[in-house]
Amino acid sequence: MISLHRLTRHTLYSSTLIAVLALGQAWANNLTVTPTQRDRAELVAQSGVALTELAENAPDSYTVKRGDTLWDISTLFLKRPWSWPELWGMNKEQIKNPHLIYPGQVLLLVKSEGRATLRMAQQVAGASSDVVKLSPRIRAEDVRAKAIASIPAGAIEPFLSRPLIVEQQGLDSAPRIVATQEGRVFTGANDIIYVRGLNANDTHQLFDVFRPGRPLKDPDTQAVVGYEAVYLGAVQKTRPGDPATFRIVNSKEEIGVGDRLVAAGRPEVVNYVPRAVDKALDGRVLSIYGGGVDQAATNMVIALNRGSAQGLERGHVLRMMRYGKTIVDKTSVNKKEQVRLPDEPYAMVFVFRVFKDISYGLIFNATAPVMVGDSFTSRLE
Repeated sequence: MISLHRLTRHTLYSSTLIAVLALGQAWANNLTVTPTQRDRAELVAQSGVALTELAENAPDSYTVKRGDTLWDISTLFLKRPWSWPELWGMNKEQIKNPHLIYPGQVLLLVKSEGRATLRMAQQVAGASSDVVKLSPRIRAEDVRAKAIASIPAGAIEPFLSRPLIVEQQGLDSAPRIVATQEGRVFTGANDIIYVRGLNANDTHQLFDVFRPGRPLKDPDTQAVVGYEAVYLGAVQKTRPGDPATFRIVNSKEEIGVGDRLVAAGRPEVVNYVPRAVDKALDGRVLSIYGGGVDQAATNMVIALNRGSAQGLERGHVLRMMRYGKTIVDKTSVNKKEQVRLPDEPYAMVFVFRVFKDISYGLIFNATAPVMVGDSFTSRLE
């Protein structure tokens, strides 16, 4: 058994500092850690979670495999995956993921005095078998690119670098398709299209193609909170000019005259640890991404009517609640008494992209279809 007392306050603090450096100096320079936040991080790192919070078959150690996600691992160790920050011991306000996790690394579950913490371990040469050296290590390259993702990368990659939400006239000024090869109404992969409205100084070669989508209305107020851009495919510039010539690289849907181009961004690595929201927050499902569907299941993406303005951040975990029906209690004395049944939890949502008043989340552990208008809450207990 590894003694928790071997992990001193100094070591815990130093490992957190090293991890910040590993995230990249430019990124770290934007962080401001207050003394209060640092004290809280150290407290969490030392206390961990109660043993009763561990999953029934939580392993004493686990070797990270390619394809693992933080959500997978947190579910492996914990009954409540959103308690990962407490198990891992981190300052979740400023350091979203101080210990980036890589395939091949070994995670050790350390138990002491009714509490458990998780550490990333590396055997120290020549040391006794119960002594571990905390890692991560400082790396020269961008380490985030090789770390395991928070949630399945393939399920959310299309949503990381694309706008998704636009203002009412947000795409009006974007480059537009004015003609297609041989006058076709719609086109597909490898077809040629012609585009006007490009900035003469724009050096981008790859562009995403969008079509202005339907307005998103808040189910509570019916106010339009944004417009969801429909992603159609990707195109590559083959010849500059006015109009410029493009070749369609791939198409999810048919691309035609009037569709708009947006320079393709570099997908950002989402490595945000699953964690609970710090305050009470409720909201509803705005839409289900995927073109006209009205129900969603596990690993599908939904839009929520809460965003950064209401306190949501990437990595937050929410619970979907099925609104309790109102029934007539036929067992009551007058047999006409109306009673509303309790709301029932039926899915989890991991928030991975946040706008001002709208967020996108990936559905997990759904036991029933998620529908537009359904409620969600930050109360996870």
